[in-house]
Amino acid sequence: MTYSACIVAAGRGTRAGGGTPKQFRSLAGRPMLSYSIDRFAQDPACGQLIVAHAPGQAERVRACLNGAEAVLVEGGETRTQSVRNALAHVTQTQVLIHDAARPLVSKAIIARLRTALDNTPGAAPALAVADALARSDEAGVMPVSRNGLYRLQTPQAFQTVLLREAFQAASTDYPDEVSLARASGLDVVLTEGEESNFKVTYADDFERAERVLTGGAPSTLTVTGIGYDVHRIAPGDGMHLCGVFIDCPYRLIGHSDADAGLHAITDALLGAAGLGDIGDHFPPSDDQWKGADSAMFLAHAVKIAAEAGARAVHVDVTLICERPKIGPHKAAMTSRVAQILNLDPERVNIKATTTEKLGFTGRCEGLAAEAIVTAVLS
Repeated sequence: MTYSACIVAAGRGTRAGGGTPKQFRSLAGRPMLSYSIDRFAQDPACGQLIVAHAPGQAERVRACLNGAEAVLVEGGETRTQSVRNALAHVTQTQVLIHDAARPLVSKAIIARLRTALDNTPGAAPALAVADALARSDEAGVMPVSRNGLYRLQTPQAFQTVLLREAFQAASTDYPDEVSLARASGLDVVLTEGEESNFKVTYADDFERAERVLTGGAPSTLTVTGIGYDVHRIAPGDGMHLCGVFIDCPYRLIGHSDADAGLHAITDALLGAAGLGDIGDHFPPSDDQWKGADSAMFLAHAVKIAAEAGARAVHVDVTLICERPKIGPHKAAMTSRVAQILNLDPERVNIKATTTEKLGFTGRCEGLAAEAIVTAVLS
C-alpha cells in the first residue's frame, strides 16, 4: 500500500530571522525544503507528493524538487487551512503530514508510522519530556509533573478518509493534525520519535541542523557569479564608474547613473546568490530609477543576498574602455566597492584594459564592465 505525503511549506518562519521564509533558506548549501522533498520522493512507498506553499512561492518550491514530481497547492493563513487545501488533492488511502521545517526526518520514523497505521486511524512520532517542567504566572512558579507528557513531531499519519472527516467537522484552527483528530474523537497512537527530527524554528537551529548534515564539518559552500554591462559613451561633463565620479569630457548614457562597473558587480552578486539579475529588481522601464545612484542597487543586492544566506568574499572587476583613463581612480574605486560590499579592500580587485582600438570600445562608442563575485553560502 502506498501513501500520500503532504509537506506544509506555507509559513513565513519569522522566528528564524533572515528575511527569507525559512523553508527556502540555505541549509548546508541547499534550500531546507529540498531535504523533506527528497526523503519522500526517494521512498518507493510514497505514491504521491504534495507541497502546500504560500501565495506566489510556487516557483521557489519547483526549484527545490530536484526532478521529483509533486502537486503544488496554495496554502492558507494557518496550518489547518494549508493542510485542508492539500488534503483535497490526496489520492492515496493513507496520508502523512510533514513540516517543511523538519528536514532530518528518517526512513525509520516513516516506517514506524506506516506500521502503526495497519491497526489505528492515526499515529504521530513523539519523544517523552525529559526536563523538569514548571508553570509561571502571577501566583509564582508552580512545578508541573512531566509524567505522561510528550513532544509531538511530524510526519503525522492518518487514514485519509478519517482525517478528511475530522477536517469536515473542525470549526476552528488547530496547532497540528493530532489536536484536530482528537477533537473529533479520532484515536491516535504515538510512535517512537527521534531527537534529530527537531523543528528548525530559531536561527541557532540552522547551525544545529547543519552540524548534523555535515558531520560537524564547515557548512559553507563557495559559489561564483558573473556580471557584464555595457553603456554608450557621449560627450559630457563626467561619469560614474565603480561608485566614483570621474571628471572628464564624457558621460555614460543609461536609465540610472549608468555606472557599468557597479551594474556588473550587482549582477554578479545576484547570480552567485541565485536571485536573478539587476533588471528583475530595478527594471529600466520604471521611472523611479531614472538617474538613480547605482550604489543603491548594489547595496540592495548585498541585503537580499544576505537574506538568502550568501555573502560576498571577493570581487574582481575589469573595465574595458579607451577613455577615460582608469588608473588614477582605481584606489578610490576599490575603497568604494569594498565599502558597499562590506569587504576588506584587499578583497576587491579593479583593473582596466582596452581592445586595441577594435570594436565599439575601441572606437570610444561605449564602455563595458565585467565582474566576478565569489561568495559563500551558509
